[in-house]
Order: sequence, then C-alpha cells, then structure tokens
Amino acid sequence: MSKAGRQKPARSKRLILRVLVNSILGALCLFFLLGWYLWHQSIVAEEQRLATVAERLGLEAESAILDIRGLLERLNRADIEPCSDLHIQWMQQEAIARPYIRSIGYWRAIKRQCGAGFVQGAILTPPEASRIYDNGVIAWWPSPETAVGDVELFLMRFGDHDVAIDPRLLLDTTALDQQAGLWVENLLLVSSPTEALLPEPSTLEPGLTIDSDRQLIVSRFSLNTVFPMDVVAVQPSGQLVERYLPSLITAAVLGILLIVLWVLAVFRVSQRQLSFSAELTNAIKNGNITVAYQPIVDLSTGRCHGAEALARWQREDGEIISPDLFIPVAEKSNSIHKLTLLVIKRVVEEMGQLLATHDQFSININLSAQDLEHPLIALELKHILDSAKLPASAIKFEITERALVNHEDSRKLISKLRRRGHQMAIDDFGTGYSSLSYLETFELDTLKLDKAFVDAIETHAVTSSVIVHIIEMAKSLELDMVAEGIESAHQVQWLANNGVQRGQGYYYSKPLTAAEFLKYHAKQR
Repeated sequence: MSKAGRQKPARSKRLILRVLVNSILGALCLFFLLGWYLWHQSIVAEEQRLATVAERLGLEAESAILDIRGLLERLNRADIEPCSDLHIQWMQQEAIARPYIRSIGYWRAIKRQCGAGFVQGAILTPPEASRIYDNGVIAWWPSPETAVGDVELFLMRFGDHDVAIDPRLLLDTTALDQQAGLWVENLLLVSSPTEALLPEPSTLEPGLTIDSDRQLIVSRFSLNTVFPMDVVAVQPSGQLVERYLPSLITAAVLGILLIVLWVLAVFRVSQRQLSFSAELTNAIKNGNITVAYQPIVDLSTGRCHGAEALARWQREDGEIISPDLFIPVAEKSNSIHKLTLLVIKRVVEEMGQLLATHDQFSININLSAQDLEHPLIALELKHILDSAKLPASAIKFEITERALVNHEDSRKLISKLRRRGHQMAIDDFGTGYSSLSYLETFELDTLKLDKAFVDAIETHAVTSSVIVHIIEMAKSLELDMVAEGIESAHQVQWLANNGVQRGQGYYYSKPLTAAEFLKYHAKQR
C-alpha cells in the first residue's frame, strides 16, 4: 500500500476521534448544565415548599385565634345568667368542640368566677396580664402561673370571658418534616420539635432566608390581625440533599446512559459519513458518476440551443443519491474538483460530436468555489478540449454567487477563461450577494434566474417584485438571461415578454440521459 493510502485510514481515525472527543465534551457540558439546573430547581422547589408550610401554619393559627375572638364576642353578647348551669353547659360544649381550647371562663372584674372545659372553676386566675391591646384583647403568655399540669396555657380574654389555649395545638405539625415555631409578640409559644433551636422572627426578613453559616433554609410568615404573630419554618440543607439525592442519582444515571447513546450515535453517524465520503471518492475515481442533460430552450422559438450538465450518482445497490446530498460531501472531502473534471470529460465523450458539428450549441457545466481556486483548472480544461478538438465556446461555465466570495482569484480565472472563448454564467442569482456594483466587477455573459423567483411570477409573493428588479439589472449589464425551473406556459409568456431569452425546466424537459438528449435535440431540427 502506498504512503498516501496508509495515511487516509489514519486521517479518518483521527477525524472520528476528534468528533468523538468534541461530542463527549459537548455532552458533558450539557450534562453538568442539566445537573446544575435540576439542583437549582430542587432548591427553588424546596424554598417554595417551605414558604408554603410557613404560610399554612400561620393561616391555621390565625384562623384559630379569629375563631376564638368570635366565640368570645358571642359569649359576651349572650343574655344568660353568668355561671348558671346553662352558661357553664354552653361554655363546656364550645370548649370540647375545639381541640386547642382547654377551658372557657367567666370573669367579673379581675377574678375568674367560673369555667368549663378541661379546667373548670376559678383556678385559672393568673396575676397581672402580659399584654392589653387597643382592640380590647387581654393576653397572658404561657408561664408557670398559667400552667395546668405540665402544660403552660395561653390565655386570651375579651370582655367578660376568656379562653385558655393549649399553644401546642395551634401549630399543626402533623406529617411535618420541617422544624417550625409560632411566636406572638416575639415570644415563642410553641416549637416543633420542642427542642428545636429556631431563629427569632426579629432577626429575619419576611419571606425566605438562606442561612449559609448554619446551613439552613428559613421562611418567616407574619400576621397582625388580633395580635402580631409569626411562624418560622426551617429546613436543614442536609435534608434537602437527602430528599433529592435519589432523584439526582437517577437523573445522573439516565444522563450517563444518554451520553453513551449519544456518543455511539455520533460514532455511527461519523463512520457512515466517512464511509459515504469514501464511497463517493471511489465513485469519482472509478468514473461511476453519470451526467444528465437538461435542455436550455429559446423562449421565443422553443428550439433547444444547449443544455446544463448535471452530475448523477447511482450507488452499487441501485440507490440514486441526490446531488443536494453528494455535492456538499464532495466539497467537504475536497473531491469536488475531480468531480468537475469527470463531468467535463463525460460531456466531451457523450456530446463531442454534437458540439463539433453545431457551433451555436453549447453545454453548461457548474464550477465550484474550489474549482475557481484550483491552480491547474485552466490548464486541465484546455488539455481536455484540445484532446477532443473542441472549441472553448462549446463549454459554458456556471458559477454561483457563493463561489465568488474570493473576489480577486475568481475574477482573474473568469477573465482568463473568457479570453479563451468560454462564456460565463452566474447561477442562483438573487440568493446571495445580489447587487449591481458587485456584478460589474466580474466579466460575465449570462445571468440565470433562480427557480424561486420564476415560481413567484405575477403572485403576491415578495420575490415576484424581485425578479423584475433582477431582469432590469441584467439588461443594464447587457447580460443574456436564462430562467430556471419553468413549469408552465404562463411563465414562458411572462418571461419572454419581459426580455428573458432562454429557459429550462420541466415544462420543456426533465434532465435526460445522453442518449435521450441526443434524440430530443434531433427532433428539434
């Protein structure tokens, strides 16, 4: 095997390795970004969950306090003999109906006269009140003086009645895995669990707070209806990790699996593309590319004056590959110049006699950007035509606007080919660098109108007005015009009326094999 032959597999392996490395790096970046996003969303979800917990606990405690305030107002308005059997029975029923109420009592002046519930009689008469509010509510904070058994009760009096509240039952911590506390006037009434060390509300802003030092997520919810209350809910960061770690591990496993599948897919696609490229290179090398000819017709007379040569590739298994697929691959694999030379040779072989006997007949062949930059293109073309004893005028060249990016080199080669007798046409005009000043810098003979503009003739499409502008531009530069993609007599008539000389498309003929085209041309005579 030659040195060049040994280098190709090595280059292919390096290319595949480079593609794999880039795909792995890209997948890892995506994986870590996704991981960060999931973790961030987990934190946001936990913060929202914690805020919801604090709000729920606060609203439930407030609802209980408002219910107690309403109950006290009803008791005060009732026209019942104080401490009578009916009065005590009513207080007893109301106390039992509410789990957080331990006792309801009746006061005269500064002394409790009677009571009902779990604490009956007048034994709950603490000394000086903790706070008297402007709204008439009198409060005694939980203390040894309000204790019954081992529970320090929270007393709330309004008018002549009071309610003894078990503060533990104001904070519904059922199925609660966060730490939480209820404060009244910055006094901790109850916490869950009891031994929890919670930050005081006065040290927190309302809403969410992240305590990085203690690794806590804290939520404060405040109310001020009957009296100021705060609920503080706390979630240790460690619990956040424990809660979401299984999900993150699952996501990581799935992510790794997807990365593996992605890399395998990229590997297979890369191999297939390299195999496709190698197959195309071999097809060009072995001359397995055919040429189809689409007639170019005079729009006024309908007679054929030439054709555009179009490369066609049929694989060994019979599959026909579209030029839209294999031409870009040929360009990327640097095989396009060899493909161009093969098409020129095939045209000379198949149409040589026709070209030699009809001096007004020519075949259009496409040149790529790489062809225009190839240092030997002009010499190779001359050698092929001289060997076939054909004049340069027999072959016209089509170049796209994209192929003219390298302005100076393209201009020099175009000028050289025209001096030899080749005519030059610009193809797909209007889809790239469309400007009059740009075209004026090149020596051109023909302007080809793209099918997209022909399709839009006399429609409301934006491009239908563009074609008129392009035609006027071509006229000002004294360029012949060829319209591509003609499909109707209506288009033919419009183009001819607007000064377009020639055209091609399925209205006249599809691309033909060499034998079919020769028959088509013979019928035109």
